Amino acid sequence: MSIKKSANVVWEGSIKEGIGHITTQSKTLENHPYGFNTRFEDKPGTNPEELIAAAHSSCFTMALSKQLADNNIDPQKLETKCTVTLDEVEGGFAVTKSHLEFNASLNGADEEAFRKALGEAKEGCPISKLLDTEITLSITLND
Repeated sequence: MSIKKSANVVWEGSIKEGIGHITTQSKTLENHPYGFNTRFEDKPGTNPEELIAAAHSSCFTMALSKQLADNNIDPQKLETKCTVTLDEVEGGFAVTKSHLEFNASLNGADEEAFRKALGEAKEGCPISKLLDTEITLSITLND
């Protein structure tokens, strides 16, 4: 099976004064602005790192949901925050880290099985496999 998803970007202007607009295939983002100021100056709009963080946290959480179901664990709620780090490195900029912060209630599930599922989801989610960077995971499990 092969699934293809797409996004289109139009950029106008120079790197610092220009602006781009992103449109995703689903139209969830439609002509959504991004630019130098949204990436480096905290102005309204999105940026590639934020989109990667959204992709990684959502992919990991879906993969974890499958891993938990495979182990007969039925959590009520899974919550993941992802922080992607962009650093200046020799030769320019690079994404150097993707940190997943996971929070859930055990709901009586075996903690060891839960942690095993977390590790498998971290390593097995397609976005984790795509990223060529350090991937870390912090876990908060509530009883």
